[in-house]
Amino acid sequence: MMAYRTFVLAFVSSLLATFLPPATAQTLPVAGPTAEATQAEADPFGRETPRSTVTALLRALADGDYARAANYFADGKSSNDGDQPAESAVAGEESEAAVLARKFQAALDRGGSLKPFAALSNSAVGHLDDGLPQDKEQVGMLGGVEEPTPILLERVSAEDEPARWLVSSQTTQAVEDFIPAEDVSEAGEAEEVAIGGAPWTDWLLLIGIAVAAFFLFRGASALVLLISRQVLSDHEASAVYRFFQAALPPLSLYLVVTTFYLIAADLPVSIIARQTFLRYAGIVAWIALAWFALRLIDAIASVLTARMRRAERRQAAAAITFLRRGAKVTLLAIASIAVLDTIGLDVTTGIAALGIGGLALALGAQKTIENLVGSVTLIVDRPMQVGDVAKIGDVFGTVEDIGMRSTLVRTINRTLVSIPNGNLAADRIENFAVRDRFLFNQTLGVTYDTDAEQMERLLTELRAILQADENIIDDDARVRFNGFGDSALQIEFFAYFRTRSYPESLAMQEALLFAIMRKLDDLGIGIAFPTRTVWLQAQQTD
Repeated sequence: MMAYRTFVLAFVSSLLATFLPPATAQTLPVAGPTAEATQAEADPFGRETPRSTVTALLRALADGDYARAANYFADGKSSNDGDQPAESAVAGEESEAAVLARKFQAALDRGGSLKPFAALSNSAVGHLDDGLPQDKEQVGMLGGVEEPTPILLERVSAEDEPARWLVSSQTTQAVEDFIPAEDVSEAGEAEEVAIGGAPWTDWLLLIGIAVAAFFLFRGASALVLLISRQVLSDHEASAVYRFFQAALPPLSLYLVVTTFYLIAADLPVSIIARQTFLRYAGIVAWIALAWFALRLIDAIASVLTARMRRAERRQAAAAITFLRRGAKVTLLAIASIAVLDTIGLDVTTGIAALGIGGLALALGAQKTIENLVGSVTLIVDRPMQVGDVAKIGDVFGTVEDIGMRSTLVRTINRTLVSIPNGNLAADRIENFAVRDRFLFNQTLGVTYDTDAEQMERLLTELRAILQADENIIDDDARVRFNGFGDSALQIEFFAYFRTRSYPESLAMQEALLFAIMRKLDDLGIGIAFPTRTVWLQAQQTD
């Protein structure tokens, strides 16, 4: 249970350490040019932070360089100034400090544990909210699960030296009590073949645990999928099976990492092999979590999009697509930063540099930012939706997709036009899909041989046709004799068809035009066409 809590706290600490800026040197008040010079000077052994101290100490232990490892213990300094490796006074003999380093490694190999790389503080002042004094930092446990002793680092600073983190005197005393000197000498005589600073049998054991856990959970996930198919009905199985099929692969991979951590964290094998596996197991865990979250986002977005389309809320469906893409980009950025931090890259410096880099990016990517803002404007204002027929500038067609950068329009020629969203936000958009009625506005020209009585009768009959047509909205319908044209007496029709469908409006217009033509035939009135009458006058001669 303790190992599981350690695992959870490690991931939470990793996330906080990744995105919260580390405490700066201003936390500890210093003054004067000596302090500034001390902070600027780099420690040759890399003991500036708890993470760098533990990492460098493990590297020295893996190399078998116990004289160098002795420089990471508060009680392990030799007679030199601490800036050179501690060595024995007599060549060929191992110093007491080097023996202490051997004992520390032996204590860790017998069930001691260190925090994962990502959970170690990468700040010069350590974690300030762990309940310990500011100059103390817990980095692991010594002695297994029964009466464990915390492994502490202490921050040591001198007037002419940079501040550094060293294994505390309290921990070195616990190591002395836990590992007798003869145990260290016997372990040195019975060394196995080492690979990367750890016995090959330890590497093989940890690999075997990882492989066994992988096949165990992989088989369990396949069994769950099989049972869900057999037990559930067809309708239920389609949804549940798709969910299990999407969630189980990344979830099983994460459970593999969790199981490996629970088993290997306190396993009495080489601390070098354990920390190496646990460090990169954290990368696998982040990948599994990102994989699971990506599939979860896709699944939720698919369900919501289907509901919005059934409810004909096409703009909401476009907004869900936009939010899904944004969430996936954000998630991938978080996972990438976490993985880079676990590898050992200084992501806090990179994140701090985003303030300056963001300005340069904004200047160099103004169009991209403009398109993103345009996307938000389209989603909020909703001038059009996916599936609408619209005219955007000179482009007329059906909106097929509203993306984060551009909108795709399928023209009547079946070509696909991509319009940047920044242009859409400032351009004129004429949406034909939101019309609640269609206009019928025609001008009919009859011949000039039509007299006034015939014109009055014709207007009465035409008005009756509009009133009898069920597809015409009576509120604004009118027929008026409105002028004398060059070649015809002009009659204007103005009415609206009661429909939202463009094809239906064409059919209604066609039926109405046929009714008008038949009425003209019944009354014997002709439709005028451009004509010109020329009067010739004979010239009279005397």
